[in-house]
Amino acid sequence: MSDPDSLPDVTPPKSKPDPEHPKPFNTDDIDEEEEDDDDENDVEYDDEDAKGEVFGEPNRPKPHSREAQFRSEELKMDSLLQRMQSGPVSVRVHDVIIKGNTKTKDHVIEAETEVLNNVGSMQELLKASQIVNLRLQALEIFDSVKITLDSGPPELPGTANVIIEVVETASPLSGQIGAYTKAEARSSTVEGSLKYKNFFGYGDLWDGSLAYGYDHSAELSAGVFLPKFKGLVTPVSARAYLLSQDWLKFSSYKERSMGLSLGLFSTPYHDLAYNLAWRTLTDPSQMSSRSIRRQLGHNLLSSLKYTFKFDRRNSTMRPTWGYAFVSTTQIGGLAPDSRSLRFLRQEFDLRYVVPLGFYHAALNFGVSGGVVFPWGNGFSSRPSSLPERFFLGGNISPVCALGGPTALWGFKTRGLGPTEPKRQVNNESADPSGVDFLGGDLAVTALADLSFDLPFRWFREKGIHAHVFACAGNVAKLTENEYRNISVQKFVESLRSSVGVGLVVPTSLFRMELNYCYILKKLDHDRAKTGVWLTFSAAS
Repeated sequence: MSDPDSLPDVTPPKSKPDPEHPKPFNTDDIDEEEEDDDDENDVEYDDEDAKGEVFGEPNRPKPHSREAQFRSEELKMDSLLQRMQSGPVSVRVHDVIIKGNTKTKDHVIEAETEVLNNVGSMQELLKASQIVNLRLQALEIFDSVKITLDSGPPELPGTANVIIEVVETASPLSGQIGAYTKAEARSSTVEGSLKYKNFFGYGDLWDGSLAYGYDHSAELSAGVFLPKFKGLVTPVSARAYLLSQDWLKFSSYKERSMGLSLGLFSTPYHDLAYNLAWRTLTDPSQMSSRSIRRQLGHNLLSSLKYTFKFDRRNSTMRPTWGYAFVSTTQIGGLAPDSRSLRFLRQEFDLRYVVPLGFYHAALNFGVSGGVVFPWGNGFSSRPSSLPERFFLGGNISPVCALGGPTALWGFKTRGLGPTEPKRQVNNESADPSGVDFLGGDLAVTALADLSFDLPFRWFREKGIHAHVFACAGNVAKLTENEYRNISVQKFVESLRSSVGVGLVVPTSLFRMELNYCYILKKLDHDRAKTGVWLTFSAAS
C-alpha cells in the first residue's frame, strides 16, 4: 500500500512518458461526468462524492461560481486526456458496484465483469468497461446498461470503483413469426417462436419454436440457455426437438427424429455438443432403391460434436477482406445399443478474401471437404448412415455456406453424386428413369468469387453489387469397399463445375442473388441447368 503521507507523482502533460513507471490515477482528472441522453448503454466518469479530492490529499476549496466550476472540470478532463495520450495512467479496480438488478442474481453480472480485475491502467480500464458493457447487453435480459467510473476510497490512492447500473427488460416475453427459404429442403417454411427471458433470475433464456414447410416438413423444439451458471466457465444450453423431413423427391425416404441436444462447452472459437436422438426412416412411396431400403427403420443417434471456428472476415454477407476457417469433428455410437449409429465424420471449410483496391472489389477463394466412415467390426464393408452422408447442391450461395461442402451454383438440391435406380413397379404413371441420390462419404468443393461495385450511386448506397463466380465439386462413395475403386485421377476427372455472373442484394437478414449460371460439366443423372437462378441465403 502506498504511503498515505506521500503525494502521488504526477508527470506533467508535456513530459516524456516512462513506461517503467506509469503515472498514478488522480481523481481530479475524472471529476467530469459525461452523459449521453441518446444512448444509455455507455461508460461514464463520475466523482460526485469526492469532487476536488485527490487520493491522499485533503479537500481543496471548491469553485463557487458555475462558470469557474465548469472551467475547473474541463481543465481536469483535458489534463487526464493529455496524460492518457502521453502514457499509461496507473489505476486498479477497488470495487464493482451493481445497481438496478431486482430479479437478476448478482453472480450472473459478476461473471461478466471478471476482466475488470486484471486492469492496471486507465486505458485498460476503459477498454475493459466497454467489453463488460457489450457482454451484459449480449445476455438479452437488460433494456439498458450504464457503467460509471468513480474514485476509490481516499485512503487507497490509485484506485477506482466501477458502478454498473442495469435496467432489466420490461417485457420478458417476446415472439416473432416469418417465412423463410430452406436451402437444404428447397422449400419455404413458416416459422414462429416465443422467448421468455430471465425466468429464474439466472440470465436464463427459454424459447419454443415451430416451423412448417410447404413440402410437409416440420420441426417443434424447446430449449434453455444459461450464461456461465454458478462456477461453470462457459454457457450451457439444452434443447429438445421433434423433426420431420421429406426427402421423397430426391432420395425416396422420410426422416423423423426425436431427440435432445446439450451444449457442453462454448467459447468464441470452440464448441462441444452432445446429441441423443431416436430416428426413423420410412418410404411411403414404396419405390426406393435397394440401397435406401436397407437403411429404412429405427436407429439411435448418440454423438459428440466438436467445432473449431474463427472468422476474421469483415462481413459474412459480402466479405471484402479477411479469412475464416471451420473444422467440425463428430463421433457417433456413444451408447451401448446395437442400433446406435457408429461413425466418424470430419469436415472443414477455409476462406480467404483478397481486396483489390478498386470499386470495392474483392476476390473470395474457398475450399471445403468432408469424409464420413463407419467404425467397429467389419466397418469397411458396411454402408455409412444415410443422413450423415454429404449431399451437394441447393438453392443457396456458396459464399454464405461456411461450415463444410454443401452448395454449388447451378446444381439443384441433392443434384449430384452417386445414384441408384428406384424400385420398378407395374405402374404406367411411374417414371422409369427415376433415380435416388444416395449421397457420398467423401465430398470436396472449391469456389472463386469476384465481387465489385456497379458504377451507379443508387446501387452503391443500397449495397447492391455484381459478382463473377466459378465453382467445382464432387461426391464419392468410400464404404462397402468402394474405396478400392477410387483414385485421385478418377475423382478429379468427375468434378462438376459451373461459372456465372449475377447481381447481389445483401440485407441484414439474408443475401439474395440473381445469377446466370453456365454448367461446364455434369454427369448423366445430375440435376443441373444452364440459365437464371434466384437464391436466398442466410449467414452461416
